[in-house]
Amino acid sequence: MDLGVLTVPLGDQSIDQAFAYLSDLGVDAVELGVGGWPGEGHIDRQAYLDDDRAQAELDELLDEYDLRISALATHNNPLHPEEERADDADRELREAIELADQLGVDTVTCFSGLPAGAPGDSTPNWITAPWPNEHAEAHEYQWDEVAIPYWADLAEHADAHGVDVAIEMHPNMLVYEPTGLLALREATNERIGANFDPSHLYWQGIDITEAIRFLGEHDAIHHFHAKDTKVYESNVRLKGVLDTTVYTDEPDRSWLFRSIGYGHDESHWKDVVSTLRMVGYEGALSIEHEDSLTSSREGLEKAVDVLSRAVFETEPGEAYWA
Repeated sequence: MDLGVLTVPLGDQSIDQAFAYLSDLGVDAVELGVGGWPGEGHIDRQAYLDDDRAQAELDELLDEYDLRISALATHNNPLHPEEERADDADRELREAIELADQLGVDTVTCFSGLPAGAPGDSTPNWITAPWPNEHAEAHEYQWDEVAIPYWADLAEHADAHGVDVAIEMHPNMLVYEPTGLLALREATNERIGANFDPSHLYWQGIDITEAIRFLGEHDAIHHFHAKDTKVYESNVRLKGVLDTTVYTDEPDRSWLFRSIGYGHDESHWKDVVSTLRMVGYEGALSIEHEDSLTSSREGLEKAVDVLSRAVFETEPGEAYWA
């Protein structure tokens, strides 16, 4: 199992500087933004696509710092009701898959996207309850008429390129929890799986190791984001976990994204790593820094410190005692 980092927080550095810094930290893998909200701070997707020289130079740089690419990231909304926005997101995702194929990278991370609640609407609509009845009807429309046709076609594109698509379960997206992720996978193909990010599941009350076991039984974990969340119970008791307070108003938030170890202790993360191994996941733990209480560098360094003691560096030995 590798320690990885999503390099977006290091976007103010050149790719060479970012790789050198991460290599010195003992990081094994990088997840590179190539579009959407992660941006293209280190990799210009279209500049690298079909450019053998640029791709060779990237390979040389990775070799120099003993790094590998765990995934290309392009988180956006390909189901957006505004056609131009949806088309841009779709193009980014398809080109990311093509570039991953050319680079020998087996995974692209993304969101499921979120449609409108009905034809003609202009705003994505996150449905969280089946009543009043029009919400159930809207949810059915989103899945049957928009999401499944789109993702079935996208999954065929991914399969043609031999690339897995790892969807991050994220509130305000159609797929935000494990049963929804599995439903989309079953409606498409096995190229569709999870970019398992526990930070969005903690505050929903989802048990992380149970969710890992559930998706692991279906071999549906393609990538893993290492990001923590702290739930502040005093605020939850007053207003619950559906919190529209801005992220930088930390004292009034019901929950905050935190650096690894600041939402859950080291023993919890060792349990997470152990459960991932139980279900056969041996890929990267890609650290995503979004902790507003510390700097990117400090957050990354503290996360590496905790996870370096949690990950297993060897294959399981013979159970001679069994």
